[in-house]
Amino acid sequence: MSRRNRVARSASMLALAALAACASTPTTSADKGEDEAYKLAMEDAMRPASAEQIAEAERSDPLTRANFWASEYKKNPADVATIVSFMTSLRALGSHERIADVATTSLPIHPESYEIYLEFGRSLLANNKPQDAAQAFVRAADYAPATEAAPLAALGVAFDRMEMHDKAQEAYALALTRDPNRGSTLSNYGMSLALTGQLDSAETQLRKAASLPDADVRIRQNLALVLGLQGRFDEMVQVDPTAPRRTIEANRTALRQMMIPTRSYEDLQEYDATVVENARAPEQVMPEIREASVKEEALPEPAPINQVAAQTDDLDGAASKPVKLRPKLRGSQGG
Repeated sequence: MSRRNRVARSASMLALAALAACASTPTTSADKGEDEAYKLAMEDAMRPASAEQIAEAERSDPLTRANFWASEYKKNPADVATIVSFMTSLRALGSHERIADVATTSLPIHPESYEIYLEFGRSLLANNKPQDAAQAFVRAADYAPATEAAPLAALGVAFDRMEMHDKAQEAYALALTRDPNRGSTLSNYGMSLALTGQLDSAETQLRKAASLPDADVRIRQNLALVLGLQGRFDEMVQVDPTAPRRTIEANRTALRQMMIPTRSYEDLQEYDATVVENARAPEQVMPEIREASVKEEALPEPAPINQVAAQTDDLDGAASKPVKLRPKLRGSQGG
């Protein structure tokens, strides 16, 4: 082959290669652009919500709030704060079975998270499973900081639900050593004392609660109830002067009927709910009274995580299995 032909053939091959390169370059660039856009979209979708978005969600209705935290939970199912917020939002909807699923998934990842145990216990208590709730509060108490009062106060509520008022009062007293001005704990302590006939002590605790700046209508009505149980009806009226007159008269009648030797937790709770509903002013929104925390004063030694999950497999309404509780609360663990 002559030198001229070889040069011509080489030039043709170079031209074909250049054309091929030109044809493939736009496709490759487009693919890269799409990949980059997809990557950015995924990063944006997985980015945690901002503080402003969280605040807006917390002001929303319960369903919107639950959907928001469900989305955040999908983004990062291992984040404790997100897990607890999701469980709290589900509790507002009464989705106790879903809460049990979340707790069962999360506790193996965070086996010493008192926040998860505490919220799990609140769900169990709301679902009328006080024995299982007490076990969850016990674990929350074991793992919580020594200054955290919420698990102990919650444990007191669970004990009162089980008519174990002496243990409830131990739990409340320990909670108050950590947070002496916790209004909900003082109020619950006072009501528990009333259930065991210690009306003077009950009044003392309720007056402390009522004197706090954030005391709400329920605390005032609990104090009025205890005063009424002592027959001090005029003082009962003075506790809440804004109560409608017809409610005061109804309270007096109901209290006289209740002044009998035996009183149950359900009696006082049912009456308390009636008083609050009747006495609340139309424009007054009663803030939620959150349970306190139960920390170091645990009862039974914490059971394995799988045992905790097994205790909650019937959250749809089946009866709770009996749970053996420690016979006596331990003292405060200190600093």
